[in-house]
Amino acid sequence: MDPRIDDPGTLPRDGREHRLHPLSWLFVLVAQLKQFIVPLVVLLFAGRGDRNDLWGLLAVGALVVASLAQYLTYRYQLGRDAITIRSGWLHRSRREIPFARIHNVSLQQSLLHRLAGVAEVRLESAGGVKPEAQMRVLRMDQALALEALVRRRGQAAGSEAAADAAPAAPLLTLSTPELVRLGLISNRGMLVVAAAFGALAQAGNDLFASLIERWGKLAFGWLTRTIGAHAHDSPLAIGLATATLLVAALVAVRLLSVALAILQYHGFALREDDGRLLVERGLLARSRASARRRRIQAWSLREGVLHRWFDRRSLRVDTASGQRGREAGVHALKDIAPIATPARCDALLAHFLPGMGWDTLDWQPLHRGAWWRIALPGLVVVLLATALLALRFGAWGALGLLAVPLQLWRARRIADACGWACNGRLVAWRSGWLSKAWNLAEIGKLQAVRLSQSPLDRRLGMASLLLDTAGATPFGPPLHLRHLPREAAEALSARLVTQLAGRRLQW
Repeated sequence: MDPRIDDPGTLPRDGREHRLHPLSWLFVLVAQLKQFIVPLVVLLFAGRGDRNDLWGLLAVGALVVASLAQYLTYRYQLGRDAITIRSGWLHRSRREIPFARIHNVSLQQSLLHRLAGVAEVRLESAGGVKPEAQMRVLRMDQALALEALVRRRGQAAGSEAAADAAPAAPLLTLSTPELVRLGLISNRGMLVVAAAFGALAQAGNDLFASLIERWGKLAFGWLTRTIGAHAHDSPLAIGLATATLLVAALVAVRLLSVALAILQYHGFALREDDGRLLVERGLLARSRASARRRRIQAWSLREGVLHRWFDRRSLRVDTASGQRGREAGVHALKDIAPIATPARCDALLAHFLPGMGWDTLDWQPLHRGAWWRIALPGLVVVLLATALLALRFGAWGALGLLAVPLQLWRARRIADACGWACNGRLVAWRSGWLSKAWNLAEIGKLQAVRLSQSPLDRRLGMASLLLDTAGATPFGPPLHLRHLPREAAEALSARLVTQLAGRRLQW
């Protein structure tokens, strides 16, 4: 065992196997209860009688035994070049995880974690469907020391001195006013509203009508006193009640979005230390995710309508990780600038991609007939809807054709806003009209190039390119260059394949 692993009293230095924190079994139990909360609630409360209570207690007891067994059989040992994880009672496993293969260290703290002074540690490697190790839980000082150890052991030989340097100043922090802007721009509150509407929909078909009626009586009772006893039932009162209720709902959604943004991103700080990016955020529940800078596979800039009103953008990255689904979104390093000015986002790209020429890209237009391809799906929907309306309402249904010019105009605007660029170092795709996006990747990060043509594309003389980055998740920024002129797509494909064949993959 290397005596320089970390400071005495923080990480084990004697080379023996060690257990997790003594409260680890409790946090394992809480995680298991979250997974089985629905059947447990049904078991305990759906039926009546002592038998259901007994089965519920037995189920909880089984989870407690499983949690204790997991705690008692989980061991970890720190070596010079790797961390060894041993787990299992009947089915035993032993994993050797080289520090050089760990690309992301994620520290998670819920409110319960913070009260207990512990943290959950996830060690992730590129291409792994699940974390290589999920240490639930370690003392907070041990978790931070393990993160520092992975950073030091994972870096190239000869850079040990840099690991002991003072922490770098943050590249980006978010103040409370910025978090308020983020909440006003985002739609996080809509998730809660959608769940609430789903619950209210189960209460009966007349719920929304009753809600509008009650709101009208409360908000416009003066009409009853001024005009008459049944003024609240008049079309004017119902219309005003509906409009004001919608306004109140929109204001409530935005306030909820602001609250969620503050909870999720309070204390946000983006740092770079020894080639590793570190993001820390959260008010009640804290998260701390890090990844090597060279593991970043693609970059994505986003700018919606509300972003432009506030003169803001967001910057996200896709790292070389194989995690899928919700876990990838929650724990992976993704939002490195949830909200920032366009100049700040450009400065971050210039910092992380020096000399790549992001700000001087020569954007090329799409095929001159691309707007037809973009408009086609919408036109099919409009024509089908118009046919159904005509069958139901006769000649009046033909008014649906008025949407055809609107759809063609929208497709024109989208086609004019899209574009692609490649300068030999970067390849980029620009898309969107109302909500804009710029997706880019270093050519050295590309893994495969796929050229595709539908029968209609061949007829119109256009093609699309799908560019896969090395080890990136399927939920990352898409590099799908659509509706290019066929000659330009074929030339770009041949150019990229030639460059990839002559370069070593940047992993």
